[in-house]
Amino acid sequence: MNAHKSMPKRVRVSVATALAIGLLPVLAACGGSSDKTGASSGSVAGGGANAANDSTTNADGAVQLTVPDGADAETKKTYIQQNTLAACMKKQGFTYTPHVVTASGDDSFAGLDAEDYAAAKKSREKYGFGNYAAAVYPDDPNAPFSNPGGKAGEKRTDGVADDDEKGFTPAQQKAYQEALAGPQAKSKADEKIGGCELKASIAVNGHALSAAEEKKAENAKAEANRANGLELNGDAQLVQLAQGYATCLKAQGIPVSTTQPTGMSDMVRMEQNVPENHFSMSKAEALPLLTKEIDLSLKDLECGKKFRAAYFPKEKAHPYYGDNA
Repeated sequence: MNAHKSMPKRVRVSVATALAIGLLPVLAACGGSSDKTGASSGSVAGGGANAANDSTTNADGAVQLTVPDGADAETKKTYIQQNTLAACMKKQGFTYTPHVVTASGDDSFAGLDAEDYAAAKKSREKYGFGNYAAAVYPDDPNAPFSNPGGKAGEKRTDGVADDDEKGFTPAQQKAYQEALAGPQAKSKADEKIGGCELKASIAVNGHALSAAEEKKAENAKAEANRANGLELNGDAQLVQLAQGYATCLKAQGIPVSTTQPTGMSDMVRMEQNVPENHFSMSKAEALPLLTKEIDLSLKDLECGKKFRAAYFPKEKAHPYYGDNA
């Protein structure tokens, strides 16, 4: 049986936002509740929502956030997860304040894949591809990978403050953590998700698959991915636009390593030779590199404008990941 992975306690970032950073693992194949509040499964809600607004309380008195109209499927899952945690913890005699953070209007990562041309242009004009932005603008919350109040490059949390554990004794703190995540593991190897976090994970993803079921699901996913890649790379319009994109890049003196549509959208960004210490550079060290990267990123944006406008709608219909993706 494949165990669910543990969820960090106070990192309440929406699935959509996490995907933008590329930090979220692939969700399990089974689906959870999709109703408006997720109340039937103990439930979660979000989208920049918190307990102060956009919420109700269930029969047990647990706060349940209301999913905003138009929320995508992944954001709804985050709501379900948070509401389930709140409902489950209330049954254990504790308060858990649900909170969902979604991307703001100034999406920090809009410049990365450049799916939205206007947003990407605005982002890249200041932050380039985002590799040096955190060092140059460490206190700018819109700079990709910045960490206001912390060290650039560190994992950011949403900074949500609540009083759920205020005034707890050590014994109460331990009881709270056990209710939330299950008993503390005796060793690293024994760590697994438990408590209300397990219930929330099941509400979103379904029960963990058996080894045979998981293998079958992985094979089906790999086959669907292969077929989608063939579909995209064989699309006559995308092939033509990719060639034009590549020709434009070469004219700007920018190397081109592939002309496959599935590899073109972020090829230039991904193939930059970025120093390992780019997050810890001083502003003086990073600024000239950022200036150079801004120029490169804008050239890439303009060369790929027509290609991306055609590619992303088709990629949504045929999702592809992996090599040259």
